[in-house]
Amino acid sequence: MPRIHPVEPPYEPAIAAQLESMMPEGVDPILLFRTFVRNQPMCKAMGAWGAYELSRRLSVGRREREIVIDRTCARCGCEYEWGVHVAYFAGAVGLTAQQTASLAHGGSSDACWESARDRGLIDMVDALHDRSAIPDDLWRSLASEFTDDQLLDLLFLCGWYHAISFVARGAQVKLERGAPTFNSVAI
Repeated sequence: MPRIHPVEPPYEPAIAAQLESMMPEGVDPILLFRTFVRNQPMCKAMGAWGAYELSRRLSVGRREREIVIDRTCARCGCEYEWGVHVAYFAGAVGLTAQQTASLAHGGSSDACWESARDRGLIDMVDALHDRSAIPDDLWRSLASEFTDDQLLDLLFLCGWYHAISFVARGAQVKLERGAPTFNSVAI
């Protein structure tokens, strides 16, 4: 049961406009966004940063972005946001079923991760989640794969999705209809 109930249609004009700005044209607003709009100033303030994190302006590619997001959400136990991202983006960026399962249940040493770059992203998320820091040897490895701009984007991306995960779990946002669950991809 959600702790903060999402707004329900029909929406007030200001709420409808805010939700419309958060979703692709013609797509119904997701439960998380319908929860966020309960606090209009917060929701508006989050808009620019959230839009940046999912835009082409982010200095890393869509695949790298999704590896970080999916792993972060999985490590935070946020089945809601993990499921939304897997449903909408995992296939589109070329993540295999084995890689999606690994992001939820495995680790960077799983056979499905052939690239040092991908393994480094998973290890980065795990280090930040477990220690809120990145060991020097991992940082050197990441710095050999990514520019400083990219590293900053990756650090903020991981932190942003920690925050999103905390809100979704704390508010107990219900899973989206049809979204995958951790169990549905179990290894």
